[in-house]
Amino acid sequence: MDADQRKVAIGPPPGVGGEAEAERTRWFYTPTDHGGLTFHEQRPAQHRLVMRLVASGLSEAGYTTVATVLGLENVLDRVEGFSVNWGRERTRDPGMYYLRVFGEPGGRQPWGWRFGSHHVSLNNLVVDGRVAATTPSFLGADPAASPLLGGAALRPLGTSEDLARELVRSLRPELAARAVLLSRAPDDIVAGNSTRIDDRVVRRSELWRPGPHVPDRAEHPATGLDGANRRALALTPAAKGVPGAELDAAQRELLHALLSTYLDRVPDGVSPLPRYDDPAALDAVHLAWAGSTRTGEPHYYRLQGPRLLIEWTNIHRGVNHAHAAWRDPENDFGGDVLAAHHALHHAAHHGR
Repeated sequence: MDADQRKVAIGPPPGVGGEAEAERTRWFYTPTDHGGLTFHEQRPAQHRLVMRLVASGLSEAGYTTVATVLGLENVLDRVEGFSVNWGRERTRDPGMYYLRVFGEPGGRQPWGWRFGSHHVSLNNLVVDGRVAATTPSFLGADPAASPLLGGAALRPLGTSEDLARELVRSLRPELAARAVLLSRAPDDIVAGNSTRIDDRVVRRSELWRPGPHVPDRAEHPATGLDGANRRALALTPAAKGVPGAELDAAQRELLHALLSTYLDRVPDGVSPLPRYDDPAALDAVHLAWAGSTRTGEPHYYRLQGPRLLIEWTNIHRGVNHAHAAWRDPENDFGGDVLAAHHALHHAAHHGR
């Protein structure tokens, strides 16, 4: 990169505190300014290197899915009649994906990178030469399903929907009654793009970086829920819904397979999926649902357990617009690992 590109693409090292750390942990999944250097600002060789970096943080299937989501901007543009205009040259734009690197790659100090724009947010942290965090990880698809030649359909996130619906529909009535927290689906994932996961209400305005194109009803809850409905779906430290411990063997297999559609986004050796080979770990994963369990109707679900929050919605555009988020409530952005790293090095420095 030249000097001007570096000013846009490079941020301070992780963990320095203040506004610099606030920016590193500020993330979006809407088509807003994610912060960093866009494809449009890169030469083709640089663009290719960015995609190599992105691929290094993903499994083969994860990379294919991300590349497909980028390409869906072209499909969405056609769905909208090539007519949406937010005051830039092109609104639905596969060239408006942003890279920002935090710190110095390969150095002794922690460093990380963030990549994303509409329906993609990848956040990676490296500490002591090892990948220390890969969350928040967000993928979306709009359209969630698109026709292909020969009667096939392009559904980049379809398995995450199908397995969850199969699982909730397989529950016996008394479990289903506990799993379905609300008869209507929220407008968006409950945690939104919060930096930390708690029961705070995320406003629509927070899903966008401040600027001229913050959506209407900006101060309304992103979920569209209030009162008793909001409380029914609120995130609480004690997970809601039905735990894996109460599922039968076939349902537990479905739950494990559903987890894999999120945790297999990242490479083997980085993914926490092997953790759930332990029956006790799978026991603690709770399934909760909102909305209809019928195909083609608005719905939401989440999987919650220790160090795990997965959220899914398919609500808008005639139930053809999916959001799929994976979080680690204890270590999003590598907060715990950074704290431990700095404590260790601080102690070592003062111990000399």
